[in-house]
Amino acid sequence: MNITNSIRLKSSDDIKRIAEAGKIIAEIFKRLEKISPVGISTLELDSMIESMILKSRSRPSFKTVPNYHHATCLSVNDEVVHGIPSKKKKLKEGDIIKVDVGVVKNGYFADACRTFPVGNISEKARRIMETASNALQLGLAQVRENRRLGDIGFSIQSYVEECGYSVVRDFTGHGVGFAVHEQPNVPHYGRKNTGLILREGLVLAIEPMINEGTEKVITLDDGWTTITADGKLSAQFEHTVAVTKDGPMILTE
Repeated sequence: MNITNSIRLKSSDDIKRIAEAGKIIAEIFKRLEKISPVGISTLELDSMIESMILKSRSRPSFKTVPNYHHATCLSVNDEVVHGIPSKKKKLKEGDIIKVDVGVVKNGYFADACRTFPVGNISEKARRIMETASNALQLGLAQVRENRRLGDIGFSIQSYVEECGYSVVRDFTGHGVGFAVHEQPNVPHYGRKNTGLILREGLVLAIEPMINEGTEKVITLDDGWTTITADGKLSAQFEHTVAVTKDGPMILTE
């Protein structure tokens, strides 16, 4: 299949509706900033977030993914992505946790992730979180008409590597809006002026995963949870963003 032909651009009304789903995620993150998660399990946190989603008259979009049964992916410390919520996994002071949330409202999907500190964290944890957040902002700034996917990846990769970290290559960002995952894939590494040309109406989830050490990762036997190969920290931030005539429009802010 021609990838270009399989990409579904969004109208201004579609983008407005995706933003309604995105606003719910942004509000959830604001509420999470105000709680102390020390001592609670990741399953409890997942249940709390699912309750917030349902009260907003929307649904957790991750539950539309085959064989996944939770509202969130919650990845702690060296867990890079797709951490399964568990009652056995209790958060402790000094952890960092990636909270990845998807919402579907009236048939429109949005996706975002933030890495949160659990209590007081180390300087090295704070620094990798800051780097991942900055990398996302640099990638978002490239989401403009007639730029290319490679420009997004290059801006993220070059900054991250200058800071002494690595970019995970086994997972990418993706299109989003009418489904949890759509074309195109959005690598967080690459070369300038390569890849798909960005057009008005394209909506992307950009979600760089930044590792303290090696970019290599290992997926555990549960088939979902992915960890750094060297046991070092990983951080991630993600937004859903639309290409508009006026530049990038962040839909999960």
